[in-house]
Amino acid sequence: MRWVHLVLGGALLMPYFLLTEVAVGVVAGGVNVLASLPLSLAAYAAALPLVAVTAASPLVRSLSVAAVRALCGVPGERLAEGPGRSWAARGRAAAWWTLHLGVGALVSGMSLAVPPMAVVLIALPFVSALRDPGLGLGWFGTQAGAYAAPVLGIGMLVGLVLCAAGAGELLARLAPVLLGPTAADRLAAAEERAADLAVRAALARELHDSVGHALSAVTLQANAARRVVASDPGFVREALTAIEETTRRTVGELDAVLGLLRDGEGGRPDAAPAPTLAADLEGLLARSRAAGTPITVYLDLGSAGGWAQLPAIVSREAYRIVQEGLSNALRHGGGPVELRMAVRARRTDGGERGGGGRLLPGELEITMTNPATTRDGREPRTTGGRGLRGAAERAALLGGRVEAGRLGDRWRLRAVLPWTAGPR
Repeated sequence: MRWVHLVLGGALLMPYFLLTEVAVGVVAGGVNVLASLPLSLAAYAAALPLVAVTAASPLVRSLSVAAVRALCGVPGERLAEGPGRSWAARGRAAAWWTLHLGVGALVSGMSLAVPPMAVVLIALPFVSALRDPGLGLGWFGTQAGAYAAPVLGIGMLVGLVLCAAGAGELLARLAPVLLGPTAADRLAAAEERAADLAVRAALARELHDSVGHALSAVTLQANAARRVVASDPGFVREALTAIEETTRRTVGELDAVLGLLRDGEGGRPDAAPAPTLAADLEGLLARSRAAGTPITVYLDLGSAGGWAQLPAIVSREAYRIVQEGLSNALRHGGGPVELRMAVRARRTDGGERGGGGRLLPGELEITMTNPATTRDGREPRTTGGRGLRGAAERAALLGGRVEAGRLGDRWRLRAVLPWTAGPR
């Protein structure tokens, strides 16, 4: 296979060689270059710089890597992916292209010339016509030379095989050096992997928060309705209505997340928009209360004016953090939930310098507490699961922070988000 790779290089050199052959023939006075070994070598040498210049194309590396993987037995992970992105990568690919075509042309020429000559030498003792002095075989045309010729013929074939094997091994060893990933390629690959992991983590958070909360709420609502189905039909109707609303809304959110997987970051144009504090905080609280857990909310918006003033990305991530806190309280809590949301103000530059200034929203603080024991008296988990890790990741992307853990006999989730944060 490596021999085929070398012959392919020789075939690719032919257009360059034919072009320089004409030029060398003109310079030499119109002689036939192929009839002169020195002129043929001169045309060959003149073709190599032309090969190097044309190999500066970014696609040369892609073609060379494909050929090396298929024919040279070099592991794919040692070779670069895609076209050369930098001039350093293109220069190395050009060096490889020139080496491949140059060495391939020599091995191809030997592969064309040596076998016929070796066959003639091996057949000399058995074919008397080959010993005709007119053939110009010199000493090999004599009786003694005829019997020595097969040894030389076999040696020539062995030499050809060794030369081809050595050239193939040389190219196989140099391929990772000249066609391997550069520092820029490794950086680009690392950035691509990081971006892919970030997208996967974001999708996992969305699925966990939307579907996980819905399943927890629906389970508790159904359980509460089952307990009072005979004694309180009104509560049962409210629970069933909450279950219907929760599942319908979750299906829309799930469709939006699946749209990201199917259609890329743009998602489906008809998919449900991501929920926010301004649009669905009251609905989230109502659906959570329908499970039978009392939730007390304390709001201190200060100078913010309302949730509509909150940047969309902060409102969306804050909603998911509140949703995760309520999900944990419903699954692991044993009593009423207390939710406090406050906007901490900051002064403008004039105020910071003692000149009064104006109060502007600075950060949003979310604090949620509930009893640390479960309904059946068992101790809940004391470390966060995937949901709390996801909440911490959401806050970190905005430049905020999340803390969760026991505080006395209560479980507390506290998040601080910059009011004017942008994605990081």
